[in-house]
Amino acid sequence: MPKALWIAHVEVTDPDAYARYAEGAGPAIAEHGGKFIARAARYVTLEGTDRARHVVAVFPSLEAAETCYRSPAYQAALDHARGASVRDLVVVELVDDATL
Repeated sequence: MPKALWIAHVEVTDPDAYARYAEGAGPAIAEHGGKFIARAARYVTLEGTDRARHVVAVFPSLEAAETCYRSPAYQAALDHARGASVRDLVVVELVDDATL
């Protein structure tokens, strides 16, 4: 089963509330086998809407990432991000020969 990338592009509008989201989201992601491979690192926007924060996590599968997102622990964390950020989130399955 191919691994999957969870890719978020975020503009934080309330840093305190978003910090509470991050406190809960990290453990929920790890609990579902997710591992951060890029988070708030240097970036260049070449096309599209610029967002100041970018996060990429790798999961064992697309299903594991989706299960994480729908989990009670992640949804509880996400409650803090709602209204505290503008976010785009996508999960994409890696091609068979990708290595991460």
